[in-house]
Order: sequence, then C-alpha cells, then structure tokens
Amino acid sequence: MIETRTATIADDGALARLDERTWGPDTSPAPAPAPGTPFFGEGTQPEDVLVAEHDGVVAGYVRLDEGFGIPAHRHVLVVGGLAVDPDRRRLGIGRHLVDAAIAEARRRGARKLTLRVLGHNAGARRLYASCGFAVEGVLQDEFLLGGEYVDDLLLACVLA
Repeated sequence: MIETRTATIADDGALARLDERTWGPDTSPAPAPAPGTPFFGEGTQPEDVLVAEHDGVVAGYVRLDEGFGIPAHRHVLVVGGLAVDPDRRRLGIGRHLVDAAIAEARRRGARKLTLRVLGHNAGARRLYASCGFAVEGVLQDEFLLGGEYVDDLLLACVLA
C-alpha cells in the first residue's frame, strides 16, 4: 500500500539516504550529495516535500518549489525533485507522487506545475507525460554528462 504525506523533520535521514541512492547523471546534472548531507536546509523545508511510504517505509518523495519567487509568478509551482527508492520502482510510487504533487499544487492555488527533466531520462519523461505534462521547451545540449551533451526539457502541466 502506498500512502503520501507531508514530510516531517524526522524524515531527514531517510530522505538524505534516498537522495544518495538515486542521484546520478541519468537524473541530475548536479553532483551527488555527499554522504551525511542533511536533506532539509535553507533550500528545502519539510512542508515543501511530500513523502510516499510503501508498507510503512519511506519509498520516495517529491519536492515542490516556488518558481521565481516574484508576485507575477506565484501561480506557478515547480517540481524541484522527485526520487523513488530503486528497490521499490515499478510499483506505482512515482505516479502516486506526481499525482500527489498535482493535487497539492492545485490545493495551493497554482494554475501551472512545471519541471525540468534530462532529455535522455526516458522513464521519467514517460511518467510525466502519462500524468499530463507536456514539453514546453528544449534547451539543446544544455549539459555535458559523461562526455555526452544532453538536452534539458521544460515540462508543464496546466492545472486551471
């Protein structure tokens, strides 16, 4: 059974370990978090993270961020991160998290939910498309990862 809830500070260790296990050049152009790096900090607060539990164990998360942080952009929220435990993939957890993020964005009054995904991350792209996200922009050859140039795609789901 999959249940989604708002994160608490007590989730910090489990979410940090999840980030360590899932971060890589297939999912992010940023370097992997150093072991022991706290999950919560100045850029991420518990109230901005939805946690998925599978059979009572933290199995994934999705983080919602403000866009530009200016009044003209308050109607847009951004998926700032999504991760699913590699040992619990293909159980519907990712879909559950994206659906929960859409519902939470609507609850917060957002008219649009956006995210960025690496062009070569076909699995994530299929998931987002199945949840109603469409490509709004492509930054070609935006990142150099493992000696290969990779596109960065901007996807959006219109909520209103």
